[in-house]
Amino acid sequence: MALPQVEGQVRARPFLKWAGGKAQLLAHLQPFFPTTYRRYIEPFLGGGAVFFHLQPAEALLSDSNESLVEVFRVVQRQVSHLIEALDRHQPHAADRAYYYELRAADPSDMSEVERAARFIFLNKTCYNGLYRVNRKGRFNVPFGRYKYPPLVYNLENLRATAAVVAGATLLVADFAETMDQARKGDLIYLDPPYDPLSPTANFTGYTATSFGRGEQERLMQAFKAATERGALVILNNSDTEFIRSLYRDFAMVLAPVAGLRRAINSNPAKRNGVTELVITNFATGFSQRPAGR
Repeated sequence: MALPQVEGQVRARPFLKWAGGKAQLLAHLQPFFPTTYRRYIEPFLGGGAVFFHLQPAEALLSDSNESLVEVFRVVQRQVSHLIEALDRHQPHAADRAYYYELRAADPSDMSEVERAARFIFLNKTCYNGLYRVNRKGRFNVPFGRYKYPPLVYNLENLRATAAVVAGATLLVADFAETMDQARKGDLIYLDPPYDPLSPTANFTGYTATSFGRGEQERLMQAFKAATERGALVILNNSDTEFIRSLYRDFAMVLAPVAGLRRAINSNPAKRNGVTELVITNFATGFSQRPAGR
């Protein structure tokens, strides 16, 4: 189900930094991925670490973050023009004043290529790869702290990315709308904003709207509906009593993932040893290893 790899060709990898991304979790997730499936569906695209890992031949990718989806579409359709725009930003990667000037600029006055280049530049030079917007939907993450000027983009990887996403369908959509398109044999991977481990750990600012427990419950209903249609579903979330209770009636695998660094935490000392849940609706090698306390 994966795209064929051409000898000597660079294998595409995520081109954005994304807080909460799954690059560190891929080794733990690999045993859960089925060897065959019809179409790959990812309703919470983010940086796309799992998509780039699997590189499926057919994919439906979506996110509620319109700016993020636009970046993927520009990479897909206008990568050469995007590279030219990024080349104009790269010399300013360590320029704090340039960062804030570009952050304050109105994206509606730009072309889609210029907006995508702005998005990538801010993403690579902001604090910790965080994407956060205020109530007006304006990006408001501060300038990052880097010992050396960050590389805004990698030429070979961006071109390889354009090839990998060339056949993907990209949508700005609510997760339920995307999941409604799943049919028997499709593989859905879900990486929603996590249920907070504590009241002070709540971060759902990827868009101007929040993702609270009502949304978690709505996601479970979409999970259930996709299961009934015969789709294969894998979900990651926090190991909380709420999430365990939410999925308690499903014949699913719950497996702890220990030792994962949660890079979204501003305190490095608090990023280690967090247990997460991997929930599936199909049998895997972990089917006899339910998550325990």
